[in-house]
Amino acid sequence: MPATYKDAGVDLDVYAESMRRLPKLMHRTFTPRVMPSDGGFAGLFQLDFAGPLFARNYKQPVLVSGTDGVGTKLKIAQLTGKHETVGIDLVAMCVNDLLCTGAEPLFFLDYIAMGKDDPARLEKVVQGISDGCVDSDMSLLGGETAIMPDMYANDDYDLAGFAVGVVEKSRLIDGKQIADGDVVIGLPSSGLHSNGYSLVRKIIADAKLDWEDRPDALGGETLAEACLRPTTIYVSAVRKIQTHYQVKQVIHGLAHITGGGLEENLDRIMPKHLNAEIDPTTWTVPTIFSMLQELGSVQTAEMRRVFNMGIGMTMVVSEFYSNAICTRLNDAGIAASPIGKIVPGEGKVSYV
Repeated sequence: MPATYKDAGVDLDVYAESMRRLPKLMHRTFTPRVMPSDGGFAGLFQLDFAGPLFARNYKQPVLVSGTDGVGTKLKIAQLTGKHETVGIDLVAMCVNDLLCTGAEPLFFLDYIAMGKDDPARLEKVVQGISDGCVDSDMSLLGGETAIMPDMYANDDYDLAGFAVGVVEKSRLIDGKQIADGDVVIGLPSSGLHSNGYSLVRKIIADAKLDWEDRPDALGGETLAEACLRPTTIYVSAVRKIQTHYQVKQVIHGLAHITGGGLEENLDRIMPKHLNAEIDPTTWTVPTIFSMLQELGSVQTAEMRRVFNMGIGMTMVVSEFYSNAICTRLNDAGIAASPIGKIVPGEGKVSYV
């Protein structure tokens, strides 16, 4: 009997059904700067744009790019069949990195690899990506879906995202303006975000817990719900400050707190003649972290190195503007508070 692609594990008819479900999820994210190219080999986006309301013109534009994934958080989604929010995580992990340069997000691309095509599951994942792009004011310009039998089990899939933004060269944020006396403002995380899940899964497995269990510490949430809570997207917070202070550069540094925690991520933007001192008593660590620490008997130093511990993004700002920035964010419903300060040193970050 002649061999077919379907016999090898790839059903082109099912794949076509999957592809039919995606354009509407992309189109809802489009801005007028996206040029029509349905069915084309590449997405098109206008950098300078003269249209009303959306006009953009740059003097010295610097393109900014970033790529990331969701890690083994996907295993929890796959085990529980809850795929609706991992796409938000994918966008958040990429766009939050872009923000650390002061960039305006422009467009997003995704790569999805699956062991077996499943149109309904794919639609849920891409719906999350679409939602994340809407929250980021970023266009979902295109992507690739690869069906890879034998590379992945039938229920397995992996995600990668690619974000592109732009910033005026004169407004680039790179940490070089951080100065003695600056204040470190913390923006809270929604929970675990998308880092440390190999340790999370080990702790839950060793404790012989089920993902549908509802520990008292979580206040009625299942473990799956708490661990799959999507990563916060900080576009609105950062853009709110940037658009208000258009003349002065009041944000001197931004750090997305991912794997490595506060110390290792804030360290990436610190000048070598300054230290950042973080006061851990200035915020409340979310319950999910203390529960995992107790279940796994994890040392505090290890927790701080693996997890964000409740702070998902830090802004290093001029002391003169710090209170006004926090007030402006809080008035907009965005929690923000001082968690540390910049002092003379040798480029280190420490808890005090």
